Amino acid sequence: MTHSRHISVIGLGYVGLPVAVAFGRAGVPVVAFDIDAQRIGALRNGHDHTGEVPDAELAEASLHLTDDPADLARADFHIVTVPTPIDDAHRPDLRPLLAASRTVGRHLKHGDVVVYESTVYPGATEMDCVPVLEAESGLTHGRDFTVGYSPERINPGDREHRFETITKVVSGSDPRTRALVAAVYGSVVKAGVHEAPSIAVAEAAKVIENTQRDVNIALMNELAVICHRMGIDTRDVLEAAGTKWNFLPFQPGLVGGHCIGVDPYYLTHRAEQLGHNPEVILAGRRINDTMGQYVAQETVKRLLRSRGGQAGPLRVTVLGLTFKEDVPDIRNTRVVDIVSELRGFGVKVAMHDPLAPADEAAREYGLTLTPRVALPPADAVILAVPHAAYRSEGWDLVTGLLKDRRGLVMDVKGMLDRTRKPDGVQLWRL
Repeated sequence: MTHSRHISVIGLGYVGLPVAVAFGRAGVPVVAFDIDAQRIGALRNGHDHTGEVPDAELAEASLHLTDDPADLARADFHIVTVPTPIDDAHRPDLRPLLAASRTVGRHLKHGDVVVYESTVYPGATEMDCVPVLEAESGLTHGRDFTVGYSPERINPGDREHRFETITKVVSGSDPRTRALVAAVYGSVVKAGVHEAPSIAVAEAAKVIENTQRDVNIALMNELAVICHRMGIDTRDVLEAAGTKWNFLPFQPGLVGGHCIGVDPYYLTHRAEQLGHNPEVILAGRRINDTMGQYVAQETVKRLLRSRGGQAGPLRVTVLGLTFKEDVPDIRNTRVVDIVSELRGFGVKVAMHDPLAPADEAAREYGLTLTPRVALPPADAVILAVPHAAYRSEGWDLVTGLLKDRRGLVMDVKGMLDRTRKPDGVQLWRL
């Protein structure tokens, strides 16, 4: 070890738990704190319901799992990894971050360092969080304690790009703190660290990473809409264009989750505060935020045309609710836009997802997940999230959910092999 700091991690979700476990497995005792007592209880029982940390790795880590804020006093290097969502008006919601800052501040000591990993707009660490730390602790930033920022780069469900194998951007409120933050993270991050010259630079780097992806996916989504109007397959176009050496391999799709669909709004919020209208970024957001409605509208159009004026309710089964494949995370999932738009047309919708927590789906979105054996025969199946369980069965799965194995299949991410499309099935791909 290249440091002698005692670590605490505040917030044990998709980001915080892998961080805590990485340090804990390296032999550093970690105070692993979360306000959710049920979450702490489950982790104490040796299981991470998010699937990000295998049970064996959790068992190997030296963690003091706790929901008691007083335990934070044991540490002198605090890592804050709480969610930073947006509100209904697409404005940054810093309430979890500021609440965590108050919690840490009440137990802050002389010489402590607080490092934020949560996504924020450039300037938030020093403008919004530091005053809270000072107010709660009675200490003075720069004299009694210092802060740093090291943006999280966790990719849920990705077993290759993990906390230890992704280059870590680090920063500090002064050169000494930056060097300390680099040493602490460098002790466990095998890919190495990149020292940003300031906290604001590190904050900006985080939001720009996902803003770039968001804008590129928006371009692909707009291309998909244009291709459908021209009667050509989007993925055929991308395959052909991809033969050029410098063509970027982005794909159209639903853009949700806690990063790509959220982070750009943190950047645009700060830009607007400074008097700049970020036109390209907001245009990309508008396109991506409407793709769920677009899929639903295309479904209804095709069903009505195939009906030929016949009466009766339309029935659609939606497969997948999580924001991406092979993870149980339903935060900011855009599949709900498909469901809402379909129901707005009077369509009867059934939903299935083998990974999404049914109680959370009901609580957050008012949606009922139906066991697969209880799904009613449908006029159309929308394969919204291609989980491995769906990929393994392919056409047998979706045709088995259609009435008489005939009807419309909306393959949002192009999972199905179209060369094996059964007779009587109409296939649509985004």
